[in-house]
Amino acid sequence: MSRSPGNGTTDAPGTPGGPGGPEPGSGPGDGPSTAGASKGASASRGRAAAAAAEEGVRFALGTLTVLPVRVERWDREAARRGMEWAPLAGLLVGGAAAFVGLLALMSGVSSLPAAVLSVAVPAVLTRGLHLDGLADVADGLGSAKPADGALRVMKQPDIGPFGVVTLVLVLLAQVAVLDELYGQVGWAQGALGVMVAAVTARCAITLAARSGVPAARGEGLGAVVAGTVPVRAAALVAASLAVAATLLGAFVYWGDALHGAVTCLLAVLIGLTAAELLLQHCRRRFGGVTGDVFGALSETATTAALLAFALG
Repeated sequence: MSRSPGNGTTDAPGTPGGPGGPEPGSGPGDGPSTAGASKGASASRGRAAAAAAEEGVRFALGTLTVLPVRVERWDREAARRGMEWAPLAGLLVGGAAAFVGLLALMSGVSSLPAAVLSVAVPAVLTRGLHLDGLADVADGLGSAKPADGALRVMKQPDIGPFGVVTLVLVLLAQVAVLDELYGQVGWAQGALGVMVAAVTARCAITLAARSGVPAARGEGLGAVVAGTVPVRAAALVAASLAVAATLLGAFVYWGDALHGAVTCLLAVLIGLTAAELLLQHCRRRFGGVTGDVFGALSETATTAALLAFALG
């Protein structure tokens, strides 16, 4: 060990830092030490990434489903991660809806009641919040009032005529498509349609939470999540969904893989396009997004994606 000058000692030859000795930091033990530090840093980053992912999943499930998940943070950083993981909530909701529908079919129930059950499950697992948002947005848009007046209409607890008609038509369309898929196309294709539509619906929420899309109000869920997701991250989520749906469609429609792949891809694209058109209209009318708008986008994407399956 080297001493400070003036303490009466000198470095011995052959010792680290002394004449002929190795330079400090270049000894045999330095390599493993540096490697260990690098591994420790990598492990620390891995734990941080896992914690961030867990936080995002908690936020997504806690806000988009009724699952008993505790949301520990309620800030914009947590909201960003949550909205990036929103499609996972759709996968769980869609999987549950498909499972209940298939269970009904296996029990001997006809395709129509099975379709009704598959549509009812997402409503139950979201406490009907997305349907309520759809009705509120329909009333707000139908009121023909300026932004402030339309937002006040949307906050009213009752549902107006525009909301009722919209809910009836949307639910009828969803049930009709699933009845056709379950009864005429096949149980596997019907289950695939349910799941793809549910994930597409939550992906529409991710896209609506992207940077540049403002909140219409200063409070509520819309204000927390609006503009939190970077555009590149939102695009990556949408592209990943499109690829996964295409591959899954090719697998499920094994007798006609190309038809299945194209059907699923179109379902995702049509669902997201329909939601984007509604989003742009809501931005013009309300000045931004609200929690109700997110719910309306989800139901719009669900219905449009299912209709694409019917057309396919």
